[in-house]
Amino acid sequence: MHETDMTKALMLTLKDWCQSQPEQAKISTIHLIVGKFTCVEPVSLQFAFEVQSRNTFLDGAKLIIQETPLIAFCHRCQQEYQPEIGIQYACPQCQSPMEDIRSGRELKIDRIEYSTNTTKENNYAPNI
Repeated sequence: MHETDMTKALMLTLKDWCQSQPEQAKISTIHLIVGKFTCVEPVSLQFAFEVQSRNTFLDGAKLIIQETPLIAFCHRCQQEYQPEIGIQYACPQCQSPMEDIRSGRELKIDRIEYSTNTTKENNYAPNI
């Protein structure tokens, strides 16, 4: 279950980000973008985050995961297509092998919602 290791890496990144802020930030929500071709199971990642964040600086924070589909581009046909993961990766028109992946490999923090001791409303930190 590599979601456990991914959660640890996410928490380290968020800890570093929090420590770099001029005021103490309390993270309320983390928005992740996860591509379907990363082999990350969003439900498993959610579970790992909930378990590993207990009694830490992220206790009570929500993890929101947005999945992006696998989209490939066929240079021969000059068109995008959506391969069926684990079943069919070749272009459905000409059967050329998948060469150019346009989306589906993303695994990144999109934004963080947080508050500080001096503000009550949420602030947003995009693309950490």
